[in-house]
Amino acid sequence: MPKLKTNRGAAKRFKRTASGRFKRS
Repeated sequence: MPKLKTNRGAAKRFKRTASGRFKRS
């Protein structure tokens, strides 16, 4: 999986699932 440059705003909106995918919270 590519390394993502995440800002804190996106980190709050997105939740990492166990499979490594991002789910919109």
